[in-house]
Amino acid sequence: MNNIKTCKLGLWNSSIPGIKFDDQGVSNYAKMQLSLMEQYPRGEKGMANWEKLVEKMKTDGKGKQYDCIVGVSGGTDSSYLLHIAKEYALRVLVVNLDNGWSSDIAVKNIKAMTSALNYDLETYVINYEEVIGVLRAYILASLPWIDAPTDIAIKSALYKISAREGVKYILNGSDFRSEGKQPLAWTYSDTKQLRYLVKNFSPETKLKTFPLQPLNSWVYYGFIKKIKVIRPLYFLPYEKNKAKKILKEKYGWLDYGGHHHENIFTRFAIAYWLPMKFGIDKRIITFSAQILSKAISIEEALIQINKPPFIIDSIEDDISYVIKKLKLDRKDFDKAFKAENKFFYDYPSYYPLIKKFSGLGKTLSMKIFEFKPGIFEAIEQNI
Repeated sequence: MNNIKTCKLGLWNSSIPGIKFDDQGVSNYAKMQLSLMEQYPRGEKGMANWEKLVEKMKTDGKGKQYDCIVGVSGGTDSSYLLHIAKEYALRVLVVNLDNGWSSDIAVKNIKAMTSALNYDLETYVINYEEVIGVLRAYILASLPWIDAPTDIAIKSALYKISAREGVKYILNGSDFRSEGKQPLAWTYSDTKQLRYLVKNFSPETKLKTFPLQPLNSWVYYGFIKKIKVIRPLYFLPYEKNKAKKILKEKYGWLDYGGHHHENIFTRFAIAYWLPMKFGIDKRIITFSAQILSKAISIEEALIQINKPPFIIDSIEDDISYVIKKLKLDRKDFDKAFKAENKFFYDYPSYYPLIKKFSGLGKTLSMKIFEFKPGIFEAIEQNI
């Protein structure tokens, strides 16, 4: 990292797609973080904004079984979200997407939390043969974010269940202060691309139960069903280490290690596939955001970033597990791993259309969801 230019406010550096630096050495990524912090202040103002949302959820929830839907993975953010919801007496339907890759710890955490809080839990199960076909297609397509189908499926499942229940609010555990905003080149995918990849790299797979998000579904769920996504951690005080301590003490919650390591495939994608095949270390973005939010020091972040992203003694077991579970030959996996790296723009997607009409999309999104989706922020910043 000493041989490349680094942002003076964090670890963002010139290896990141679309990064630019001003005359003072501040990157556009840092400026985007600062802009979001200004848009979503914490403290008294953040608390007031959150409490208004709580009252609105309760008002709109009258006569219904639930005020809101919360998707959970067993990880820190979503588990703590349930803790917050209970503190504010929100009636929650908890939804867990079962794609066959949750760790035992994640499953135990979900059961412990929902049981202690007396929340109803619905498990959305996808046919595992479809999961195999979709994830295998992303690997064979040699894309960086091979876990993108899980992100698509989670969002789609939450919207479907919200519409079925007549619930207008989905609580989301995202927190830009502790996670940062990843460049689109590293993470973007959509339903159009997913269908193309399955058709071309896993043609034997027929998508019957896999929840998808075609472009028109955004309008349907937002305008017609009037479902909104709320991110409580944008408004409320939140420190991941403190949250973990509370979860452990109150609910017997178990720690699972690294960021998003509660899901085995996600762990493999973040800790091995991205850094070893593409040279992408998402921790650069995450630690930079935490530095700017004063959650950690630059010195501490540098110590952490210089450690391997995976546990060296167990990574080969993870690779073997993924290959076996996806019914891949080791030769096919090695071939995909060594193949030319591809990115989302190498395959058909909705992105060109979204970019062309980003101005209109941003305006509609503010009316539909009452916040600006990250993709429009990224398009504006050209990252």
